[in-house]
Amino acid sequence: MAAVFQSLGRTVIAGIVLLLIIIVVAGAGTGQAISLDMNWSRFFMRWLHVLSGVMWIGLLWYFNFVQIPSMPKIPDEQKPAIGKVIAPEALFWFRWAAMATIATGLLLGWMNGYIAAALSLQKPFHAIGIGMWLGMVMWFNVWFIIWPNQQKALGMVQVSPEEKTAAARKAMLTSRLNTMLSIPMLYCMVAQQNGGL
Repeated sequence: MAAVFQSLGRTVIAGIVLLLIIIVVAGAGTGQAISLDMNWSRFFMRWLHVLSGVMWIGLLWYFNFVQIPSMPKIPDEQKPAIGKVIAPEALFWFRWAAMATIATGLLLGWMNGYIAAALSLQKPFHAIGIGMWLGMVMWFNVWFIIWPNQQKALGMVQVSPEEKTAAARKAMLTSRLNTMLSIPMLYCMVAQQNGGL
């Protein structure tokens, strides 16, 4: 079992296998076979949306609740490990989780037939529509403000020391904006199907 957990790839594959076992056993317990129809497709898309959203917002909160506040406490000689190894890897998963979350969310809205009503904030889809708009603003911020400025701040794009400092600040402030927006966004996403708005 230790060999499974020593590799992230094997761990993820084991999680998928465990999921399939649970689906089969739970389905066998009810006496119902899984029907791969449109309802199942919508459910599966929702699961992918939640899965990618957990990674995106989890990394957003990691940056804002752990990494940014911890940086002043790290000795200067250890900071290059964060900037050259951890941050670039985390930012890769962060931006692609944002992309996956937006893509699966828009596909889910289309598959359920409410995308136009939600995006135009029509009742009864105004809650999820607000959540979608907040998510799209956050996605835009990730790809077009945070990521380009992080590339400068981390030295992936060569700029002057002043530009590097300004880029780090802009990325951090925009990340804080996204953290703020994530709170009502998550509420609106959950409120839509649970009558919270």
